[in-house]
Amino acid sequence: MNLNYNQAYPGIDDLRNKAKSRIPGFAFEYLDGGCNEDVNLHRNTTELRDVRLKPFYLGSYAGVDTSKTLFGKTYAAPFGIAPVGLQGLIWPNSPSILANAAKEHNVPFILSTVTTSAIEDIAKITDGDFWYQLYHPAEEKLRDSILGRLKDVECDVLVVLADVPTFGFRPRDIRNGLAMPPRMTLKNMLQVISRPSWAINTLIHGTPSFATMKPYLPNRMDMKQLGAFMDRTFSGRLNRERIAAIREQWKGKLIIKGITSSEDAQLAVDLGLDGIIVSNHGGRQLDSAESSVKSLSDLLLFKNKLAVMMDSGIRSGADIARALAVGADFTFLGRTFMYSTAALGDEGGQHAMAILKRQLTQVMEQICCPNINEFPKHLIS
Repeated sequence: MNLNYNQAYPGIDDLRNKAKSRIPGFAFEYLDGGCNEDVNLHRNTTELRDVRLKPFYLGSYAGVDTSKTLFGKTYAAPFGIAPVGLQGLIWPNSPSILANAAKEHNVPFILSTVTTSAIEDIAKITDGDFWYQLYHPAEEKLRDSILGRLKDVECDVLVVLADVPTFGFRPRDIRNGLAMPPRMTLKNMLQVISRPSWAINTLIHGTPSFATMKPYLPNRMDMKQLGAFMDRTFSGRLNRERIAAIREQWKGKLIIKGITSSEDAQLAVDLGLDGIIVSNHGGRQLDSAESSVKSLSDLLLFKNKLAVMMDSGIRSGADIARALAVGADFTFLGRTFMYSTAALGDEGGQHAMAILKRQLTQVMEQICCPNINEFPKHLIS
């Protein structure tokens, strides 16, 4: 497996800085920002990095195994690519770039309902071995159609999003015209002109759109009409009945993403779900929420009943190690992969995979942790 990476960008901050210089400001701020005053955006990573690990230097140690078995499949590493909306706006063709990297490196790729590649296109790249995040449609007919398409391509893991009952208040996106409906201002057009590589690649790959939703969109909609259509089409608020209806239809693995309370986790158990992803949407929904790693600590009692995974605030291989030591069964990263793709284009997915695996392996070797399941023994509580 290729673990080579561009040594000009050995750290995630290097990738973030390069991405900022390479894509329009409105696209970078959409990727980089949180909601309101960004309090929880920063809390996520700060509190995760307060986690400390204990090395055991003098015991017997045979080396490192980074593999992790989840839902009957053994992945090469205990992390995957989190779903990100409007990926093609950040860097053209990025869902395909990242799906290819995930397949090569044998880790999960989660496709979002509101990103810019269609279910069928990602299924071809991954041979159906991908996860899908569902924004719950307002109408059962649309829900059933999407589930049918996923079954047709043999997608086995469905992730239902819980933490967007309403869209987060994101001042940057509002100023930049990326609220719904989006608008292109003179300022934004000047930003595009100043980023010729992004502009040329966008011309090559086409204007980003909600590709999975294309079969359901009326013809000849302008951007304002598209925004209104998407607002009408999706209702992000879940309840027992909606989840139970999906559980009845979906015979594959069913995950709820965005769980932060024991009450919601217990409902997931009661409804027969296979896992939860502890997440606060990367700090993009509720600024007054607690950090994702704090929520994870409070939900570990459910690990004997379903898989307890985590995203939000994880940036590096060392962060993955910290989350695993706290007790996560698996982890997901969104911004890191998008920074890398925006910075390095077609090579971005491969670069991020290689650097995360190398960072994680180095931590394991340093603390003498032989495999992923042993991480909690190294937690300094």
